[in-house]
Amino acid sequence: MRPPFLFLAAVGGFIGVAMGAFGAHGLKHLLSEHLLEVYKTAVSYQMWHVLILALIAVLPEHKLLRWAGWCLVAGIVLFSGSLYLLAIFNIGWLGMITPFGGLAFLAAWALLAYVAWQKNQEL
Repeated sequence: MRPPFLFLAAVGGFIGVAMGAFGAHGLKHLLSEHLLEVYKTAVSYQMWHVLILALIAVLPEHKLLRWAGWCLVAGIVLFSGSLYLLAIFNIGWLGMITPFGGLAFLAAWALLAYVAWQKNQEL
């Protein structure tokens, strides 16, 4: 078990729910339809990826899973974080940061797939 990842998943889930509620109730009438969709994308990606982070936290120890977990954390901060800020403050240049978060997500998924493939080969 990797307690830091379980903790970060729990905090990320809490923040994701809070941000979702804030968007649905506090920002619904303040943001344009487009920016509200951007905000919803941030919440959705955050929530899906904290679930994967929680899974990685409880999987058997493997060095590459540790890397995958940190990639997920980086992805959540860079992808969802930049979209939250872009939507709330309408700062367009923050959109340039978002793809780096997407790349971190892709790296995490690739690492998870590689570990699964390795384990399958051991059987």
